[in-house]
Formats: sequence, structure tokens, C-alpha cells
Amino acid sequence: MNTELPGVQAVLTAAHWIAWSAPLLAAVVAAGAGAWACVSWRRHLKVRAALRERSVVEVVPTSGFAPQEGEVHRWAHHLGRARRAAGGVPERGAAVRLRYCAETGSKMHCYLEGPIEAAAVLGMPGFDGVEVRTHRGRQSIEPIVFPRQRDGGRP
Repeated sequence: MNTELPGVQAVLTAAHWIAWSAPLLAAVVAAGAGAWACVSWRRHLKVRAALRERSVVEVVPTSGFAPQEGEVHRWAHHLGRARRAAGGVPERGAAVRLRYCAETGSKMHCYLEGPIEAAAVLGMPGFDGVEVRTHRGRQSIEPIVFPRQRDGGRP
């Protein structure tokens, strides 16, 4: 009877292989879901650890602070390197936050927060005449003055 209708044997063979491989397919899907859950959990723990231990530096501009457009772009690129310096920390934990707040007598303070692995990158000054104060062992870092560039591009 199966030989009378065309393609019936192919459908029956396919149904047989699907029924035979369903438990194996279910096991593969379950193993994949378990591996995905483990990787997700490890990333979650890495992010929590990175957010728990953050490096904070205070950026204090001098009275003559007037950045040029090129300096702003250079500083933005500099802050973008903090994620690369953070190593294996996921994006959410490697983010750099620029925080402004008013403390003690309504004096404005600017803080940079980032992963502890990128503390060296955050502690580097990005603008001419800006003081970067760390809240670790040292009290402050003196401002660095960058040499002015002439027409040829050399200082």
C-alpha cells in the first residue's frame, strides 16, 4: 500500500528519524541552555564584582581652563580606552561614568568612575592645566602642562 502513493515512504522514513532523534535533540538543547546559563551567571558575577570595586578620581580644572575642540576629542578617546584597559570585564561593568555633584558650600566637583583595572587610565590627565586627584594612597597629582604645538606639529 505504501508503494501506491508517491513520497509516502520518504515521509515515513523522515518521521521515523525524527522520532528516534527527538530525545537526543532534547538533550542537546538542554545542554546548550545549561551552558548558556552558566556563562550568563559568570558574566553577571564579573559585572557585580566590577561595579562593587570602582576607581574614582576627581578632576579639578584650573581657573584658565578653556579646552579646544581637539582636546575634547582626545580626552573622549582617552576615556574610551578605559574599557580596553579593564580586560575581561563585560561592557556593563567596564563603563566609565562622569559624575558632577555639589558638596560643601555648593562647590561643584567632577568625578570619573571606572573599573579598578582601568585606574591608571582614569588617573592620567586629559586636558592642559587640569588636576587629577586620586582617592587612593596619594593626596593629589600635580597638573601636567602639555607643550603647545607649532605649525609643523612638533612642540
